Amino acid sequence: MGNTPSKSGSGEEPVKTTLFEKEPSGITYRIPALLYLRHSHTFLAFAEKRSSPSDYNAKILVMRSGTLKDDGSVQWSSSQELSTACLPNHRTMNPCPVYEKNSKTLFLFFICILGNTTEHRQIITGKNKTRLCCVSSSDDGQTWSQVRDLTESVIGETIQKWATFAVGPGHGVQLENGRLIIPTYAYYVPYRCCSFPIPFTVYPRALSVYSEDFGQTWHIGKMLRKKSCECEMAEIIDHEGRSHLYCNARNIGGHRCEALSENSGVHFDKPHIAPELVEPPSGCQGSVIGFPAPEFVPNDDAESKACGTSLLSPDTQTWLLFIHPTNKSSRRDMGVYLNRSPLHSSGWDRPRIIHSGPSGYSDLAYNGDKDQFSCLMECGKESELEQIAFMSFTLNDVMQTGSKKDKKMH
Repeated sequence: MGNTPSKSGSGEEPVKTTLFEKEPSGITYRIPALLYLRHSHTFLAFAEKRSSPSDYNAKILVMRSGTLKDDGSVQWSSSQELSTACLPNHRTMNPCPVYEKNSKTLFLFFICILGNTTEHRQIITGKNKTRLCCVSSSDDGQTWSQVRDLTESVIGETIQKWATFAVGPGHGVQLENGRLIIPTYAYYVPYRCCSFPIPFTVYPRALSVYSEDFGQTWHIGKMLRKKSCECEMAEIIDHEGRSHLYCNARNIGGHRCEALSENSGVHFDKPHIAPELVEPPSGCQGSVIGFPAPEFVPNDDAESKACGTSLLSPDTQTWLLFIHPTNKSSRRDMGVYLNRSPLHSSGWDRPRIIHSGPSGYSDLAYNGDKDQFSCLMECGKESELEQIAFMSFTLNDVMQTGSKKDKKMH
C-alpha cells in the first residue's frame, strides 16, 4: 500500500508536546527513542534519566506510552522508570527498541556501563566496561522481563578488540524477511602495545546486531570499513522486491556517513560521505526511517497541474526520511530531509526545519494508517538539554522544501 501524503501544509513548525523536561534539581533527560505500535495505536517514548547532563551521570531508562486517538491527538501516560533494565553497579544508557511482529514481542536493547567509567577512559585504556543488555515485553511495554546480559553470547571473544561499544541510540528495525536489526557501533582496537591501545588508532565503526529467529538468539555483523559512530538503519525495497539495508552514521568530518548492505546487515559495502547531510564539528546522532513511496504526490509542473499529481520514485518502493540538526557550527535547527532515490548517493532534498534553535538527539517513527511521521527530540530555547519533545507531521509538510538530486551510489 502506498503512502498518501497530506494535501495541505504550512511553513509553520509542528506543535510540540514536552514529554521529559529538565528539573530544577539538575535531573536531565537525554537520548530519546521512539516506537509506534500499529496494532495498538500506541507510541512508546524512551529516554535516559540523568542526575546531570553528563554521560557519566546517566542513571536509568524512563518511558511514557501514548495512545493515538481518532482525532489525531495523543494521550500520554505519566513517566515510569524501567526498574528491570539495569545491572547492579552499572548505569543504563542508549535505549534501542524494536518490535518483533511474529511473536508480538517488544525488545528494548541498551548498554550498561560499570560505575562512572567514561567512554574516553575505555578508549584510552582499551579496557571495555560496557555490557550489551535487553529486556522484553509481551504486552506493549506495560510490563518488562528481567534483564538479559547478552555480552558473552553475542559478542564473545570479539570484545577483546573493542575498547567500548553502544547500540543506537534510537529504534531498531524488523526486515521483511523477519530479521531483527539493532544498529550498533564499537571502538575498534587494531593494535596494542603492552596491552594498551596505540594512541590515535582507536576509532568507532558501525555494525549491526541481528537475529534470524525472532529474537531468541543474536549475532554481530561485520564493521563498516570507515569511521562511523552512532547509527540507525532502514530497509529499502527496490522495484524488483529486493531488500537493501541502509546505514546512516554519525561522523566527525562535517558530513554524515552512509553505507548499504545487500545481505541484511551481515556486512556493508564501501561507505561514502553524504554531502547534503551536514554534521556540527563534533557530530550528533540522527535518525532515519523508511516508508512506502507514494504513487502520486502534489506537483507544480505545468504539465501535471490539470490532475495535480505526478508519478515519482522510479527506483524503489521505499523512500527515506532523516532528521538531524542542520547547522554546520553547532547543534541547532532540527531539520527533516527526504530521499526519493535512496539507492543513489546525493539523493537528499534540502531540509525542512521543524525546530529553530538548540536541537540534539532525535528518533523518528512512521504511522502507516495515517500516513504520518512522529519524532522525539532534544530541544530548547537556550539549550537542547532543556526538554525532550514529541511532534507529528506529514510527508507533504516535508516536501514544501527541497530540490531533487540524483547521482549514482558507488
